[in-house]
Amino acid sequence: MNIFLNNIGQLRNIWWVAVFFGVLAFFTVPIILLSQTYKWEVAYTHQSVIVLAVSWLCQLLRKRPFTELTGAINFIWFKHFLTGTVIGAALMLSPAVFLYLGGWVSWQTSSLDDSLLLSGAVIFLAVAVAEEFLFRGFLFQRLIEGFCKWSAQLIMAGYFLLIHINKPEFTVSIKPLASINIFLASIMFGLAFIKTRSLAMPIGIHFMANLVQGPILGFGVSGNEDSSLLQPIFHTDLEWITGGNFGLEGSLPGLFLVIVCILLLHRWQPSEL
Repeated sequence: MNIFLNNIGQLRNIWWVAVFFGVLAFFTVPIILLSQTYKWEVAYTHQSVIVLAVSWLCQLLRKRPFTELTGAINFIWFKHFLTGTVIGAALMLSPAVFLYLGGWVSWQTSSLDDSLLLSGAVIFLAVAVAEEFLFRGFLFQRLIEGFCKWSAQLIMAGYFLLIHINKPEFTVSIKPLASINIFLASIMFGLAFIKTRSLAMPIGIHFMANLVQGPILGFGVSGNEDSSLLQPIFHTDLEWITGGNFGLEGSLPGLFLVIVCILLLHRWQPSEL
């Protein structure tokens, strides 16, 4: 058996994973060094462009269309994206309403203007595109073909968790819940891709969940805090209830909604692909 080529003479999927990381390193290492030398930040929009470029180049090397990664860009693609935004909003609004009704959180208005909200939306769209192409794009799809769906899910969920846990807001009190939540969120995004064979719904869920959680409701987004329309006021020190500065991703209500979403996606049989 040839460890590099399969029985039809194509490079095995595991080696394409290595190629992806090699190309990613080729692009990112010089950019990181230049950013450190000239004191400029590698913004989320830059990261999004890098991941898209690496994904496109790897597909070019495989002689496969870019739409194999994204799904066909058509009416159904945008329908799945919009469905994803509804799911993403519900993932954050539902636990927020629960916390408000329970008396654990209230809000006061903030002075965020429209331009800052728009820039926040652009940033979180770039984050969603970059992370979904990285975690549910080329790598995920090669692992599905090379192993199986759930092996790919577990591997990428572990990788997704590792990327998100290196934050000072990842305190001891919320670490167990936040870790489980982030791991299962990756499973949820992966399941949305598997059901639709498209990145539209995962991007929509990811984008709107972050936008509602951060710039609208004022919670941290994986520990990152910024300007927002509303400012939460916590009436309890129980971070496992509210998520604290880490965000709803570190809360029990947030975890419950992710589990509900996974179960609904698992049962869902899309009528059109």
